[in-house]
Amino acid sequence: MRHIDEETITQAVVESFSSCTNERLRLVVTSLVQHLHAFARDVRLTEEEWFSAIQFLTEAGHITDDKRQEFILLSDTLGLSMLVTALNNRKPRACTETTVLGPFYIEDAPLYDNGADISQGAKGFPCWVKGQVRDIDGHPVAGATMDIWQSDEDGFYDVQYTDIPGPQARARLQTLTNGHFHFRSVLATAYPIPHDGPVGKMLEATGRHPWRPAHLHFLIEAPGFERLITQVFRSDDQYLDSDAVFGVRQTLVANWIQHPPGIAPDGTECSTPFYSLDYDFVLHRTQ
Repeated sequence: MRHIDEETITQAVVESFSSCTNERLRLVVTSLVQHLHAFARDVRLTEEEWFSAIQFLTEAGHITDDKRQEFILLSDTLGLSMLVTALNNRKPRACTETTVLGPFYIEDAPLYDNGADISQGAKGFPCWVKGQVRDIDGHPVAGATMDIWQSDEDGFYDVQYTDIPGPQARARLQTLTNGHFHFRSVLATAYPIPHDGPVGKMLEATGRHPWRPAHLHFLIEAPGFERLITQVFRSDDQYLDSDAVFGVRQTLVANWIQHPPGIAPDGTECSTPFYSLDYDFVLHRTQ
């Protein structure tokens, strides 16, 4: 330890973990050190660059609060969130694919009955959504709990506002006995991830845009099945091939159908153009 140099330091740090009794932790930190050191050697990292990186992470910590998680944004925009999701959610092809949770999920969203208007005043064209939750053999999954959330037409989630009375375009509901669900919300639109912080500066410096294609978030849980975290994307969105967080999967792309003013799917009169989406989810049973 008294003769550490750039060639011997990696092994010295690795050996410092030899007394760690948690085998998984020792494996993770050892590999992390080896890859970090290899990265520094590969790019010949300068002291100025490393101090800039420390400042970047410090700024990410300062801007993070209970409504904004800059480190999730960083993980998302570097593709790490989607990689970890893919590694840990391998399923048969017939099952609905998993994608990133995103930074705007909150627990204990309000519970609504099927058919309810979950928009609760969120801005956007009316949109009626329906579908079925079933297992890989086609059997309906009754009583599955569905968390649903999305942005409004301006690209903002309810938690980003400080002047609204309560949750908007966010809900929990349960599937019916035949596995079906249906609700009213607003049309999903493309939006930029928050880019007024360090992650936004990183995207700008590297020539990347902050936009996400239009989508609806779903988190579906049912006894005997693996939890599904996914998103459904609009097929006509210009950002499907350049999602800032790499979350798009072709099987999750669906058609939002535009309708002229008239009778909506729930039988009510709609005086504006409206949209409809029909999408089914297939859950994977726990082993």
